[in-house]
Amino acid sequence: MAHKFPYEDIINLPPHISKKHPQPTMLERAARFSPFAAITGYEEMVKEAARVTDKRIELDEGSKELINEKLLFVTEMCNDALVCITYFVPDKLKSGGSYETVTGTIKRIDEYERIVILTEGMIIPIDNIYQIDGDMFNSEDFIW
Repeated sequence: MAHKFPYEDIINLPPHISKKHPQPTMLERAARFSPFAAITGYEEMVKEAARVTDKRIELDEGSKELINEKLLFVTEMCNDALVCITYFVPDKLKSGGSYETVTGTIKRIDEYERIVILTEGMIIPIDNIYQIDGDMFNSEDFIW
């Protein structure tokens, strides 16, 4: 007696085509078998953990005083002068942050709120300012 192979009777039959349900497209079939994310948000968490932030540099009293002198000089002597301000922006999601540099004209300084308002509308906290540069600080009028 010959050994029978399992499913030998149906192995060469054509595939079944339903009369009730339409045949899915190749894209629909592929979507059924595509991998899925078992843990949603995991990749975003990994990217966030890998994102590097800068540590805030604490200025000494001399550097803070120089920044205050430069702000005072700009508001009293050079109202429409272009300044380049480098400041610290704290990260909203983790400790640290980044340093950004903006170039603009100072509209006013609010000493009570301790903010610098540029004519472009940007608001920069004075305590976050790391450096202020501009051509007016190279003149003889500005004394270090």
